[in-house]
Amino acid sequence: MSGYQDPPTGDHPGAPGSSGPTDPGIDAFPLPRRCPFSPPAEYARLRAEHPVVRLPMLGGDTAWVVSRHADVRQVLSDPRMSADRRRPGFPKFAPTTESQRQASFANFRPPLNWLDPPEHAIVRRQIVDEFSMRRVRQLRALVERVVDTHLDALAAAAPGADLVSTFAYPVPSQVICEVLGVPYGEHEFFERRSTLMFRRSAPADERARCAREIRDLLDVVVTDKERRPGDDVLSRLLYRQRGAGGVDHEAVVSTAFVLLVAGHVTTSNMIALSVLALLTHPARLARLRAEPERFPAAVEELLRYFTVVEAATARTATADVTIGGVTIRAGEGVVALGQAANRDPAVFEDPDEFDPDRDARAHLAFGYGRHVCPGQHLARLELEVALSRLFRRLPGLRLATEVSDLPLKEDSNIFGLYALPVAW
Repeated sequence: MSGYQDPPTGDHPGAPGSSGPTDPGIDAFPLPRRCPFSPPAEYARLRAEHPVVRLPMLGGDTAWVVSRHADVRQVLSDPRMSADRRRPGFPKFAPTTESQRQASFANFRPPLNWLDPPEHAIVRRQIVDEFSMRRVRQLRALVERVVDTHLDALAAAAPGADLVSTFAYPVPSQVICEVLGVPYGEHEFFERRSTLMFRRSAPADERARCAREIRDLLDVVVTDKERRPGDDVLSRLLYRQRGAGGVDHEAVVSTAFVLLVAGHVTTSNMIALSVLALLTHPARLARLRAEPERFPAAVEELLRYFTVVEAATARTATADVTIGGVTIRAGEGVVALGQAANRDPAVFEDPDEFDPDRDARAHLAFGYGRHVCPGQHLARLELEVALSRLFRRLPGLRLATEVSDLPLKEDSNIFGLYALPVAW
């Protein structure tokens, strides 16, 4: 037990100052995720006994952790909750000194997911049409081509491979590169650095270096687009900026950064985990193979079931806010814990079961509110196409190792697998 006690405020059972227990027994948040199919068991206990509680963070400060579905939605939709990571009090998910934190912001234009109104709405409007449902439907042929290209290479190889490096990573990497207009030849460069960026155990200076090197790469790409525009998102973003009065080069680089990194890291991890879930639920997989039109619904359940993103839903209160009967003071950090919210039995029956037949559309895997993931429709399409075509092309696909031997990204802010050995 940590012995940590909350300061006196609030009146929710299990919250500071209440008659309920005040020590949830968590030494530092977030906890490592040691099972590929479940969040840490302590998160369910938080949701049941301490749904709004202040915890020590791995970064050395404290933050409120909110774990019920309704409360998470409230945090993510409340205009008094800031997504700006530069604010004092913003939750720290990994050890970082204040000097390292300040240095990481130097000469750095905040990306879309850090912005608050009105700047957030201005930047989001510039890209939202590029990832609308209508536009993503037009990208289906691109996604199918990319998936089939990597399936051809996979099928031509020996009947055994690491599905992460041969399929789960290259598919979303190539798709987002072609959509943005980033040379796919650079994919290994930014894939390695993106993976390291999210590792909480990596030194802060190393994480910052990886982010800086990706931004430097994109600075060159955007400069080239300014001279030789193409038929891609970044070129059209530059065109719209010129029409509105002038190009903001650094803003375009920051937008490219968040779209490139989020556009491949999250989806690649979801592809690998989804394949694992389906291979370990053969009856569910057999039904999907027989009725492939069910894959879109299965994707929603997979997104709920895994909820790979943890840190993107952190906030700082800009005014006093009451969540779940607890008062969160201005300047205090908040983590809206989607992994727990998506297993809330008040919303999802038997939430720890993987059930592709359930209606999982209320999940919060893409966030909620004004910062809901702009690329959610593209991610859904990639998952649907990748999974349906993979299992059609390789019907004998099977795991080539024990689940217990799989290397998990247990210390990453975006959960996943480092490798998934398969055979067929």
